[in-house]
Amino acid sequence: MLTKLGQKFTDGFTKYMPSAYVFALLLTLITGILALTLTDAKPITVLEGWYDGFWKLLAFGMQIVLIIITAYCIAQSSPVKQGIDKLALVIKTPTQVYLTVIALGALLSLISFGMVVITAILGRELALRIKGIHYPFLVACVYFSFNGWVCGLSSSIALLLNTDNNFLIESGILDQTISTSYSLGSTLNIAMIVLFVIVSPLLMYLLIPKSAKGKELKDLTNTTETEDSSVKDEALSYKLPFKAVSDALNNAGWLQLSVALLGVIYIVYHFIKNGFDLNFNIMIFIFLIAGMLLHITPMRYSIAMKRASSNISGILFQYPFYAGIMGIMMASGLGALISDALVTIATPKSYAFISYLTGGVINFAIPSAGGEFAVIGPSIINMVQELGANLSQTEIIAMTARASMSVAYGESLSNLLQPFFLLIVFPVMGKNIKIQARDVVGYLFIPFVALFLVQSLLVTYLPL
Repeated sequence: MLTKLGQKFTDGFTKYMPSAYVFALLLTLITGILALTLTDAKPITVLEGWYDGFWKLLAFGMQIVLIIITAYCIAQSSPVKQGIDKLALVIKTPTQVYLTVIALGALLSLISFGMVVITAILGRELALRIKGIHYPFLVACVYFSFNGWVCGLSSSIALLLNTDNNFLIESGILDQTISTSYSLGSTLNIAMIVLFVIVSPLLMYLLIPKSAKGKELKDLTNTTETEDSSVKDEALSYKLPFKAVSDALNNAGWLQLSVALLGVIYIVYHFIKNGFDLNFNIMIFIFLIAGMLLHITPMRYSIAMKRASSNISGILFQYPFYAGIMGIMMASGLGALISDALVTIATPKSYAFISYLTGGVINFAIPSAGGEFAVIGPSIINMVQELGANLSQTEIIAMTARASMSVAYGESLSNLLQPFFLLIVFPVMGKNIKIQARDVVGYLFIPFVALFLVQSLLVTYLPL
């Protein structure tokens, strides 16, 4: 029954949901109209906020691009391909593929949400090797698997609260940092991890389509372009028929490995100095150095990078539009207005759920946990401080961490219906095939509803 219901929702999303880019354009207009209608902002203020916002996520957008191409580059190396081939000998059925991808992806996401690229690569490679896989559903499984990243080491809101001199402290909203023991180490967060790693695969298992007819990877291919030749073979094809210094340098393993060794030394130094400080920049650097080590020569690595960079146009031009929406929310005060409205109805029993709901609602306009918290974080924390005026400092800290993490959980869950972060998955899984957000999101509607109900109960009733 769930499978049939899931298919009905999928058919509905296929019929009515536009592409991710059109979604961004519609959200831009809706946000602008709401800003003009609900706030005192002048039209030129909204327009200036939109323009200024365009450039506020450029660094973040570039980080996402580099995460994708460096991870994809690693996947094209001979050792990784051999490892996936061996894994395919163990995983022989579509159901095993779906469950493995979700469980492994959930674990990897606890390291960083950028690791969803690795899950996407694994999913695509298994789809190439194993027959009978419903490819749009597999893409949904990969996208669903990274939902728990907010519980892990790259949880931006938790890390922000524990960062010295963060903007909340500098603005006087907080007077001290909040240890991750109150956020990532809390009973609530551990319960969320169990939900994502153990319960989520079982939920998706109940929704597996009964037939993959017409939906396998080979059925969706829309180009004759192939990459049958290995990176190593293509590198050899560039060699001149006679000895040349240029060829010797292009294929000099000693040259690339020497530079990679310097990178390894710095990575070790970074973790010795900073502990297990895993952020976007060090992750990209690790992926970059790992690719250099795995491909050995400059020519092979350049070819792998060229192949990895061939399908990232969606990220390059769509990220600025969402940054523009964030600019409208901040310049007009619309984001603070919405969060303040929700905060006014909060009570000591409902504050965490209100925070959770706020995070989910605002995420549709600002699909970035850090950017969203910059807009609504002050309102959420002020709400907690007012509600906890007669409580001890320790209790207020715990409540603040709970409310902040509830924003993160809501933000992450609404990504299941917000196609923005599919832009991270599609460059890998959507390469050379006919697939859009509307083909995927429908499979995530029932999981969205189920997780919303469970998470609402957890954030509201699970003891501090």
